[in-house]
Amino acid sequence: MEIQQINDTKKGYFEAVEDGKQAGQMTYTWAGDSQFIIDHTEVSEDFAGKGVGKKLLMATVEFARKNNVKIIPLCPFAKSVFDKVEEIRDVLS
Repeated sequence: MEIQQINDTKKGYFEAVEDGKQAGQMTYTWAGDSQFIIDHTEVSEDFAGKGVGKKLLMATVEFARKNNVKIIPLCPFAKSVFDKVEEIRDVLS
């Protein structure tokens, strides 16, 4: 599974692709230069239960760490993962 990022100055998303099919997408909106809001996560029914959402979130966390930015998880899925996984909370705003 490949995770790709599309980013511009206001919005962006991480997309999971497998065998040419979109498995899932996590969208975000920039809130200034140093933080962004994860606002939605969607996983294709064909890929349900395969950890796609968590892979997307981990790619987002990696991006935040590399770029020294913080995350505000308004998406219920993203928030639930941050609540469960203490090791990734360093990127929370």
